[in-house]
Amino acid sequence: MGSIRGFLTRLAKYRWTVLIGLATLLVVDAMQLVIPRIIKWAVDDLTSGVAQANDLMRYGLIIGGLAAGIAVFRFTWRFFIIGTSRRIEEDIRNDIFQHLQILSPRYYSENKTGDLMAHATNDLNAVRMACGIGIVAMTDAVILGLATIGFMLALNVKLTALALIPMPIIALFTLRAGKMLHQRFELVQETFSDLTERVRESIAGIRVVKAYVQEEHEFARLSDVGKDYIQKNIRLVRVWGAFFPFIMLISSMSVVIVIFVGGRQVMMGDISTGDLVAFTSYLGILTWPMMAMGWVVNVMQRGAASMGRINRILDAEAEISDIEGAVELKDVRGEIEFSDVTFRYEADLEPALTDVSFRVPAGTWLGVLGRTGSGKSTVCNLLLRLFETAEGVVSLDGSDVRQTTLASLRGAFGYVPQDTFLFSDTIRENVRFGRPDASDEDVRKALEVAGIADEIDEFPEAMDTLVGERGVTLSGGQKQRIAIARAILGKPSVIILDDSLSSVDTATEERIQEHLRDELSGRTSIIVSHRISSIRECDQIIVLDEGRVVERGRHDELVALGGLYSDIYTRQLLEEELEDGEDAQGGSA
Repeated sequence: MGSIRGFLTRLAKYRWTVLIGLATLLVVDAMQLVIPRIIKWAVDDLTSGVAQANDLMRYGLIIGGLAAGIAVFRFTWRFFIIGTSRRIEEDIRNDIFQHLQILSPRYYSENKTGDLMAHATNDLNAVRMACGIGIVAMTDAVILGLATIGFMLALNVKLTALALIPMPIIALFTLRAGKMLHQRFELVQETFSDLTERVRESIAGIRVVKAYVQEEHEFARLSDVGKDYIQKNIRLVRVWGAFFPFIMLISSMSVVIVIFVGGRQVMMGDISTGDLVAFTSYLGILTWPMMAMGWVVNVMQRGAASMGRINRILDAEAEISDIEGAVELKDVRGEIEFSDVTFRYEADLEPALTDVSFRVPAGTWLGVLGRTGSGKSTVCNLLLRLFETAEGVVSLDGSDVRQTTLASLRGAFGYVPQDTFLFSDTIRENVRFGRPDASDEDVRKALEVAGIADEIDEFPEAMDTLVGERGVTLSGGQKQRIAIARAILGKPSVIILDDSLSSVDTATEERIQEHLRDELSGRTSIIVSHRISSIRECDQIIVLDEGRVVERGRHDELVALGGLYSDIYTRQLLEEELEDGEDAQGGSA
């Protein structure tokens, strides 16, 4: 029922255009039904010997006028009905995309991207077919089919009864074949998705494939999927190839009956030759409504099922949204506080954070250090309300982030996540993603602060260089620095760098941090890192271990404590000394 309501709601928005389309469709059907009558009169005049040149000219002009009218009105109904189905498709696609934008990250961790893409393509096409050609087929199956039979009955009841004997077979065959086509088409689409994903994965991981000399192995895997795709297509074609020939065969059986029985009636003088010709024409018209009777059931079933799957996306509630009376943050100073925050990603999992409390005064730098899985990125997620905690309070400028509007909260932050993402666009457009109106001078300055402007100048197209999918043409360090430039360009009140300098060398890191200190002076900055060199100059450092704050203070204070921070610092110093020693030996050699 929800799927049917979904159809009706979408159609109701365009009810007038649909009604105009249906009205012109009925006009086309009426004109089609008149033409055989004109042909009957012409044939009867010819066979009776009373035909005059003017009469034949008049019949010809009438048929020509009807044909022209059919062409005009057929275009009209297609424009309004098929056009409406395209507009409904656009509306649903926009609704899906807008709704996906507000869903929380947890939703995407529980649903595959490929499935969501399938809903936005295959399912959407099925809904469009149901709202467009499905309505046409339903109308023709009922109105045109009954009207055609009525005209045939008016000509000869007995002949109509005999001619209709094979027709139900067309409807039953169309219904059965339609289900088979649907099932096999679904298998083809699933295999095509596998094939597309296999190609995408191989191309995205081409460097790894080449590094492990797995080109032949990847080709074999792709070949297996390709062969499976071909086989499923062949199974589909076997049914589709037999579809129309079988229908024509059944239609021809009706024609054989009409010619045999109707011919005898003409010879006996029961009906005229014109009646037989008109009857045969009506029989040809009736073939489509008979097909539509079976086909429309399949189209509507597919459309309803697809609408149901789409509704499951649209009905999914955003886990995180603005509460009633949410406060809009203005003139953010950047004071951050965590008070007894405990957070789990899932109810049955161990806490990612446990009783975490700390305060970051506005305009100061906070360093967050910890081993992998200690909860560093979770702190960032809770600040931005990408996830929401039920225990404890996270506040910005004294306001609980759960009671602020998402737009104003996230707009106050410049965030460079651990997993750097660049769009398949130019460097310029990637940098000004959050600020589309930024000038080239502003973009250039942000790139300079991020320490990558000189490297970009050496590219053939400079800032107009396309970075490829997910920035595949750039090194890890270059991608990170472009992402930093993107965050800086937005002039946020608070900037978060989540292990965003892990792919650059120590010298470049120090140079970037000097630029950042000048650029971000007076703004709150949170530097998340596993390298002490990235956070040693911070005003305050917290050390996380298994989701708890185990140490806090400045660099010198934490080293003096002799705890976890000191151990990590000592180990990293030793690693640097070993690397320097190896470099020195390599140079002397």
